[in-house]
Amino acid sequence: MKSHVRQKTVWGFKAASQRIVVASAAAFLVAFAATGEAQTSLAPQQVASATAAAPAGVTLPPGYLIGPEDVLTIVVWREKDMSTDAVVRPDGLISIPLLNDLQAAGLTPDQLKASIEKLASKLMAEPNATVIVKAINSRKVHIVGNVIKGGTFPLTGEMTVLQLIAQAGGLQEWADSKHITVMRKENGKDVALKFNYNDVVKQKNLQQNVLLKPGDTVIVP
Repeated sequence: MKSHVRQKTVWGFKAASQRIVVASAAAFLVAFAATGEAQTSLAPQQVASATAAAPAGVTLPPGYLIGPEDVLTIVVWREKDMSTDAVVRPDGLISIPLLNDLQAAGLTPDQLKASIEKLASKLMAEPNATVIVKAINSRKVHIVGNVIKGGTFPLTGEMTVLQLIAQAGGLQEWADSKHITVMRKENGKDVALKFNYNDVVKQKNLQQNVLLKPGDTVIVP
């Protein structure tokens, strides 16, 4: 009789232990699932926050090279001391904290990124830099002579001679519209391109309506 009671007690103890183990496992699974859901719900917020924190830049024209007066944002990942806004100086240099002056003018943003990372690698392991162009002030074209509003205009994208004349308000009444000249530098030499306004507006000899390049000057006699 005592042996029978002892066996019931052992079986009861084992059953209770199993129930405790099952309950503990269930509680662990519930907690794990809740943690996973929390992480899943936080992830998009973290991504959105990181995206919102990234500064926006301007759309770069084809063949863009950094030039004087351009405004840049330099971001070095996890290095706030090196991250800064910089305006390209007339000598083509920019200043970055801890890296001092370095050449920017004449480089693409990717080339400047590589230059920054090369210098920063002397101070840290595997630097990751981003170069963002906030404003393009170096690309300019000029128009002078018998137009309504002569002067200097930003060249932020593709622009033809006819489009620049339109931006200048058009030709004045006494302008010599047949003998307009585009002056530009090519390989260090001055080049004169002829532009006949009358032909172009009549859709003749359209090849003379060239795309302007930074530094071009349109002269309307």
